[in-house]
Amino acid sequence: MKGPLNYIIVDDNKLDQFTLLSKAKEFPQIKNIGICNNAEEALKSIAALKPTIVFIDVDMPGINGLELLRLVKEDVPIAIFVTSHMEYALDSYELAAFDFLLKPVKTERFKATMDRVFDFWEMKLNSIAYTVQFQKDTITIKEGHSQIQIPLNDITYLEAMKDYTKIITTQKKYMTLMPLSSFIKELPANVFSRIHRSYAVKRDRITCMQAGELYIGNQCLPIGKTFRTETAQWKI
Repeated sequence: MKGPLNYIIVDDNKLDQFTLLSKAKEFPQIKNIGICNNAEEALKSIAALKPTIVFIDVDMPGINGLELLRLVKEDVPIAIFVTSHMEYALDSYELAAFDFLLKPVKTERFKATMDRVFDFWEMKLNSIAYTVQFQKDTITIKEGHSQIQIPLNDITYLEAMKDYTKIITTQKKYMTLMPLSSFIKELPANVFSRIHRSYAVKRDRITCMQAGELYIGNQCLPIGKTFRTETAQWKI
């Protein structure tokens, strides 16, 4: 990155503002440029300051966080919901929020989100986003005038990053210009399975499963609550 990413916090709770600020200060790659107590203040700040990241509480008086993002989502590169209400997760997904953090936000979970943000922004900044074509056993990625063929067997998992999908292989990572939901539809049936709004895995790559998470080698991935009933029936 060519300098810290500017962010604002939108939350009507002073303690939650302080908590989020404290966690964010552990990451010199991001810089706070504003704190808003409600959506009305946020609308003005987003227009004036043009932050890269906006942390948004959902349950606020007046215009709530979901309504706020509907108004500004074209102007906010990375919107992250921070809320006590798990029931808003589906709405955040439909609004293409970058991530959804539950209060109280755990340090490990915040770090995982920041790692995803930095990875996403680095690729976006360097325009490392490829168009992709699908075949029966391979994916072809167009990189300039050249083409890269990726066997499906080389892919370990897929990660959603807003309107992009990151392909993680045994050798390299690729960012593609397609949302994860559309990406999965183009793949052969039953090859990849969704385990979370942000992740889909190749089933035969899973090495271990336990409550709320699974492992692909040393990589730990979360299992979303809405996917736990289905994944619990898998034989690994």
